[in-house]
Amino acid sequence: MSGEVHRYVGRDFSCEEIAYISALCNDPATPTREAIARAACEALCWHAPNGTAKTMSAKVAFLAMHKDGLITLPPPRREHTNGRAQRYLAPEPQGLFPLPMPATLKDIGEIRVALVTGPAASKRWNEAIARHHYLGYVPLAGAQLRYLVEADIGLLGALSFGASAWKCAPRDSHIGWDATTRQARLHLVVGNARFLILPNAHVANLASKILAQVTKALPGDWRERYGYSPVLLETFVDKHRFAGTSYQAVNWIGVGETQGRGKLDRHHTNALPIKDIYLYPLHRRYREILTAPCQD
Repeated sequence: MSGEVHRYVGRDFSCEEIAYISALCNDPATPTREAIARAACEALCWHAPNGTAKTMSAKVAFLAMHKDGLITLPPPRREHTNGRAQRYLAPEPQGLFPLPMPATLKDIGEIRVALVTGPAASKRWNEAIARHHYLGYVPLAGAQLRYLVEADIGLLGALSFGASAWKCAPRDSHIGWDATTRQARLHLVVGNARFLILPNAHVANLASKILAQVTKALPGDWRERYGYSPVLLETFVDKHRFAGTSYQAVNWIGVGETQGRGKLDRHHTNALPIKDIYLYPLHRRYREILTAPCQD
């Protein structure tokens, strides 16, 4: 029994570790889910490559353990938190653009892809995604970057990047990963979680222009925030809704399609739309970096 392990969010937990997490759930010194996650990360040395505690990943893992009956978390202090999907409710915006939308990309003028920092920009991003993206707003767990796309005429769109899929057979085959190397190098792959062009801003070549700009900015932005640079981007395009043309236009590589399962679907019960998988190298030696032997 002591050798049994349980896998959550790409990490193996021993029975002893789960017993420790369970004890934290009943310890008055850690009365909240946030406190439990922070204490567990410290005790289990669960950190990102830049040394910060992976509390968001811990909360997602512990919620799954709670649902599987391995631990009993204290009740959440607020509704719609601790890893559960939520939609951001915001006032109806008073019009998308202060000026009419130009007919061509040239007429739009300078396009600015701005990193979201601060509560005002965060609220604006959340509102745009909640109102206009078909998947709605769901908080991202773990390392992440969000961008607002603007021009002089107003807001054009929004993007987010975060954790990559833990397993994806076409991607893993393309890279040349085995399970051990994937676990060690997965943080070097970043997923494009959301890409929104606002409804009134569908201008030819705008999406590919935005993608080209953000892929140039992201490695430096990620390094500044998290202390390392990713070498590969991935995205999953719902093939029943989109053709992936914008990604193809700026040299994203199609490597296959998904099996219709979510990344948290450990029991093969969640049927999801089939999606095309695209990758974008941020480093010319990305395969070599991602398959480098793991150091003991």
